[in-house]
Amino acid sequence: MNHPTTARPGRVCAAILFLACLLPASVSAQLVTDQTSGDIDSIVALVDEDIIMRSELDQAIAGIVQQIRAQGGQMPPMHLLESQVLERLIMNELQVQRAMQTGIRISDADIDQYLINIAQSNSITVQQMRQSIEADGMDFTEFRRNIGDQMMTERLQQRIVSGMDPITDTEVDIMLSSQDASGGEYNVSHILVLLPDGSTPQKIAESRAKIDDIHQRLEDGLEFASAAISYSEGQEALQGGLIGWRDLNSVPAFFADAVRGMQPGQFSEPVRSPMGFHVIRVNDYREQRQVVVQEYSARHIMIEVNELVTPRLAMNQIIEVQDKLEAGEDFADLAKEFSDDTSTANIGGDMGWFPPEAYGERVYQTLMGLEEGELSQPFQTAGGWHVIELLGIRETDRTEDAIRAEAREKIMRQKADQEVNKVLRQFRDEAYVEIRLPGHEDDNS
Repeated sequence: MNHPTTARPGRVCAAILFLACLLPASVSAQLVTDQTSGDIDSIVALVDEDIIMRSELDQAIAGIVQQIRAQGGQMPPMHLLESQVLERLIMNELQVQRAMQTGIRISDADIDQYLINIAQSNSITVQQMRQSIEADGMDFTEFRRNIGDQMMTERLQQRIVSGMDPITDTEVDIMLSSQDASGGEYNVSHILVLLPDGSTPQKIAESRAKIDDIHQRLEDGLEFASAAISYSEGQEALQGGLIGWRDLNSVPAFFADAVRGMQPGQFSEPVRSPMGFHVIRVNDYREQRQVVVQEYSARHIMIEVNELVTPRLAMNQIIEVQDKLEAGEDFADLAKEFSDDTSTANIGGDMGWFPPEAYGERVYQTLMGLEEGELSQPFQTAGGWHVIELLGIRETDRTEDAIRAEAREKIMRQKADQEVNKVLRQFRDEAYVEIRLPGHEDDNS
């Protein structure tokens, strides 16, 4: 990473764009096909001790252009697109550098598995994916390096949030006690004009004027996604500002206040946050879903397989237990006498009420084949040999449990996003960045 004269064309951008654009569709439809013309390359940015080349920027722009066209979006002016894509490359480069500095490494085996996952998600083989990549003029070895860089940035971000405190029940309770606890979810996008810490009144006024100008362009008919790509300084800019599905408890208060009451297709007036100025759009809305699960009540007897009890011996013992049950002996008494499941033996093998996934697939499949009051044939799991009796089936409303779980996840995601964004801004503020892209030199100020 510390060799400014040996930058790898398309290094970070290819992985990002490939993963962002290709996975939902076929490989051939989403690959970056536009290539840099001519033999002369140039440096468009210095990033600490590394560089970003014109060819790298062009390849990244080609991918974004293809993505916009595939989605039928409005193409932003090229000089604005150049600026946005270059900033994304700079941020990706900084993350790769920091990952390397903190000892994060990606093995060939890690990359191999990643490629397998990509191929499987597209119902193709890795070889077919490779052929498509090479057919579009991209070196597969270089593509693998791109994947490795992307994986490093992901692990870096995981490390950033790994030290966060767990979400407490009190935090969940506070979220659920709010007025929006029972509301639905909004699919939202935003445009952000950043305000650095300690901004002067002049800088605040300039940023306000910029967001007002963007808002007016939207009022005049500019497509929101195109405006985000062109003008937004948020991490989601090149995705058209798309944040995704959120309920009003999982976003900051200023965001919730702006979104509350808006209809799909509407966008807000400019609003200010600690990060800067935003325009927020509601893309869609869905009601809170009810979660109803099927639960089983059962009891079982298990003969454990261990160093002293072979699988065959355990099977023979459970068959003897089954014979006793079929002869009319009491299930609870036999469980207390023979079962090796210490958590249920003393209560007659009673497993209580439980969801299908509680005891594994083999137990679930066995229960599905039983009528209430019916005893199973002996069957084997990783723990040993069992007989099980189905006592009952019921449907239980688990909406409240699901709501609490989702609330916990949303709080964690919100905190993680805030922490990652804070650290990335620190990376950018502390780094030496010199933009040499013609027409964009003022971006250094």
